[in-house]
Amino acid sequence: MVVSCRVLKLARQPYYRWLHQPVPDADLVAGYRANALFDAHRDDPEFGHRLLADEANASGQPMADRTAWRICHDNDWFSVFGQRKARGSSIRPGPAVHDDLVQRDFTAERPNQLWLTDITEHHTGQGKLYLCAVKDVFAGKIVGYSIDARMTSRLAVNALNNAVVLRGNVAGCVVHSD
Repeated sequence: MVVSCRVLKLARQPYYRWLHQPVPDADLVAGYRANALFDAHRDDPEFGHRLLADEANASGQPMADRTAWRICHDNDWFSVFGQRKARGSSIRPGPAVHDDLVQRDFTAERPNQLWLTDITEHHTGQGKLYLCAVKDVFAGKIVGYSIDARMTSRLAVNALNNAVVLRGNVAGCVVHSD
């Protein structure tokens, strides 16, 4: 070892210190936190750093929101919805994702002709709760809903599936959401 250290021009004391503990505890904790955040980001890429920090805390890697932000920022893990546009880019909106079949006319002549849907957030003593409801415009009644602790696309899909199962034949029905 002495010859290797001399050839590489390394002092022996730092080498033996590194040999005793090759990875500092702080780096190890940072690595575990980054892995927890990466796993949460891979599962739900729409989550921002705060929700990723909540997921990491639930998996046993507690950290402050600021720490989660720093790790996410350093690794370019951004929410697919929250990425900012570059300066100087156009602020004009792009084309509509789908045709507006409702044209602001929220009336229906028969059941299962037009459904409206939206997601709402409720604060409870145990955290946030999200509710997605589907309303039939003709009857004015809720025909399907879904409740979850996380706002994901699965919440809306479950609400829509619930409405389809309860209503049966819904061929030609238009579902409108903001």
